[in-house]
Amino acid sequence: MKTTPRLHLDAGLAAQREIALDREQAHYLGGVLRLGPGDPVSVFNARDGEWLAHLTGVTKKGVGIRCERQVSAVTPPPDIDYCFAPLKHARLDYVVQKAAELGARRLRPVITRRTIAERVNLDRMRANVIEAAEQCNLVFVPDVHEPVKLPRLLCDWETERALVHCDETAAIANPIEALRPLRAPAAVLIGPEGGFTEEEKALLASAPFVTAISLGPRIMRADTAAVAALTLLQAVLGDWHHKP
Repeated sequence: MKTTPRLHLDAGLAAQREIALDREQAHYLGGVLRLGPGDPVSVFNARDGEWLAHLTGVTKKGVGIRCERQVSAVTPPPDIDYCFAPLKHARLDYVVQKAAELGARRLRPVITRRTIAERVNLDRMRANVIEAAEQCNLVFVPDVHEPVKLPRLLCDWETERALVHCDETAAIANPIEALRPLRAPAAVLIGPEGGFTEEEKALLASAPFVTAISLGPRIMRADTAAVAALTLLQAVLGDWHHKP
């Protein structure tokens, strides 16, 4: 069975609207997939939802599509953010993609004392969340925020949003029990490879909106901890326990 390709478009989507694809998307549909006029394609964005479209022309100069009908409205995930100390290159790509797949609504890079990769390629991060949305049938694309230092993040925090961070010394050993009293909106904070400094731990402990959870007896890499923590938040606070 042939799968209809799926693309994210910045352009507005509406019935009978014709859109010229950018060079990369045109090459993918016309050069890689060898599609031709009349072939279907699914297009979406976070404003107009998902639409069934058809190719109107495939030439060396470009590829055009025409939107036919909306097949799905925008479906934002639960209001859960992913705050994280940036990693380097491929591992950052991995956690960004997985955060989008796991339903993070926003990605918020946080600079800590032990953060190694202080320069963050936001365009690359946005490309990764778009790719994840295309591949995982999301009718939503997470927002990617500018990096902020940890003290500023906490100072400007919206106090109605619970902030969860991972700490092997958390008072409650069972992370599910620690999360049960909380409600969305929420966020999870994953620190750098070397962990938070004692000063940063004290800063987090002093904030009334912060909850520490344990991820068990094993020491995890930052990218593994991100997946584990987001999984827990979606299972307890998110939409995993709801019937579709």
